[in-house]
Amino acid sequence: MAESLVFIIVSLIKSVVLVSLIMVSVMIGVYLERRILGFIQLRYGPNRCGPYGILQSVADGIKLFCKQDITLPVTEKTIYILAPLIAGVTALFPFVAIPFADKIAPDTITLFGKVFDLTKYSLNRGVIADLPGGVLFILAVSSLSVYGVLLAGWSSDNKYSFLGAMRVASQMLSYELFLGISIMGVLMITGSIRMTEIVEAQKHMWFVVYQPLGFILYMIAGFAEACRTPFDLIECENELGSGFNTEYSSMKFALFYLAEYIHIITISAIAVTLFLGGWQGPWLPSGIWFIIKVACLFIFFIWVRGTYPRVRFDQLMSVGWKYLFPIAMANLIATGICVLFL
Repeated sequence: MAESLVFIIVSLIKSVVLVSLIMVSVMIGVYLERRILGFIQLRYGPNRCGPYGILQSVADGIKLFCKQDITLPVTEKTIYILAPLIAGVTALFPFVAIPFADKIAPDTITLFGKVFDLTKYSLNRGVIADLPGGVLFILAVSSLSVYGVLLAGWSSDNKYSFLGAMRVASQMLSYELFLGISIMGVLMITGSIRMTEIVEAQKHMWFVVYQPLGFILYMIAGFAEACRTPFDLIECENELGSGFNTEYSSMKFALFYLAEYIHIITISAIAVTLFLGGWQGPWLPSGIWFIIKVACLFIFFIWVRGTYPRVRFDQLMSVGWKYLFPIAMANLIATGICVLFL
């Protein structure tokens, strides 16, 4: 009983700390995106709210919280209200199995007058749950976010919202296939689907060296999964008005906005874990290295948005199925041959 209580307490502390860091990261990410896009496009970014505009994200949050929350007289009111919550909450699920640091606690602690071994269930490691099938868990829960978007577009009783939701479904479901195939090479080299073991296998060499094509394919699929430029077709204003979230306002809209940036952090964190050595690095603490690597990929997402235009929907699907899928399969077969004979 006491051991179960310790497990719950430690896991809860990890969860609260990690979710708090993610929320702060989203605020910082929104500010960075506006400043970097302003620099790329030769214009001012936010520069009024606080020094250098650093309080702009806080002002946006207050504005969204204070705006009138309009609920439409739709036929499925419950689903209409739950859809933003589903999108926001499911975006956090993958972080359960993503290791963000190496060792964050001693091997044993004394609690309730008894010594507890934290190495059991990896409670002393920088991961909420070191699952044996961590990669499968992440791929499974990542696909749940599409339900929030689909339900939002359908329950809004708006044809433009529904069209935007269908675009999201076809886009995300298609590119999830390429994303899964792109990381299969890493799993074949490692021989494990536990996230911490994949990180430890990169102690001497990052897998991006062995799988450069897999990394490139993963990042392309990641842009489509996060619905970011040049694949941000769910927000194609000139065709959809706004997209699946047209009929949402106030905090309901904020949850969709929050989920988008959490997805970027998630895609970056998975890429860091599978291809860029995870928390490993010299001199600095492991958690700091993980944050630095994720921040670099996040900035890369911003740079691409400020550089490339949006593609057409038919181009998106054509590139995925005609080019990315065969390339991903060829990379997978070549990796299998190398693992088998080398």
